[in-house]
Amino acid sequence: MPDYNFEREARTAHSEQWVIETPEHSIGRVDVHFTTSAAHATLAVHTSVDDDEVQRLVAEIDERIVLSGDPYREDFIVTVWRGEEAGVFAEAGDEDGDSDDDDDDDSDDDD
Repeated sequence: MPDYNFEREARTAHSEQWVIETPEHSIGRVDVHFTTSAAHATLAVHTSVDDDEVQRLVAEIDERIVLSGDPYREDFIVTVWRGEEAGVFAEAGDEDGDSDDDDDDDSDDDD
């Protein structure tokens, strides 16, 4: 059984994002959202992670992340996605609030 390492990337008052790694490589990530009666998670794992490992991983997430954050929750609901990492993308904000994509040139080109 792999030794999972969870590295937190973000946290809000009601949610957390974690990267999941084994000693060899990163295998996925999990976003956990806490409500008053349940914890909901979206688990995204690499295609190499089989169903048995997903079950073990869900149990580890429940024990190490969810129960430590909310030991009185009634239910833990997990949606699992399996695929390959396509990359990490970020959109930088434009300082003046205008975007070059919305360039409405009102010049008179109708000569």
